[in-house]
Amino acid sequence: MKKAAIIYNSRTGITKKYAEQIGDYLSNKGVETNVLPIQQYDDALLEDIDYLLLGCWTNGLFFFFQHPDKAWNEFAAKLPNPIKPKTALFTTYKLLTGTMFKNMSRQLNGSVNASLTELKSRNGTLSDNDKEILDNFIG
Repeated sequence: MKKAAIIYNSRTGITKKYAEQIGDYLSNKGVETNVLPIQQYDDALLEDIDYLLLGCWTNGLFFFFQHPDKAWNEFAAKLPNPIKPKTALFTTYKLLTGTMFKNMSRQLNGSVNASLTELKSRNGTLSDNDKEILDNFIG
């Protein structure tokens, strides 16, 4: 059975809800999932997984300078380099994601070589498009 870790940082609960919906969807597809906040991260979580999904809420101005918050940046700095599991990024946002994914990737310090799968939600709900993206991700 394939395994996934979904690690998120949530401020208001919307990103947590989105992470849990991603986890439920992957579980229904036969992927064993572990959904947890960044505060519970441990390097041992990455030892035996096939997929890693990293998420946080969009911080910054409404239209410009979107970036992960300080806590997510500190978490990302602790991740091993390189990250071996297939990796995706996800975020929740109010109006636009703007440069969010670029800035999240930058915080990973080149530890992921391939282009990253990206998921986003305004309200923490998994859309049909998100499901299609996840199907391709675990393909």
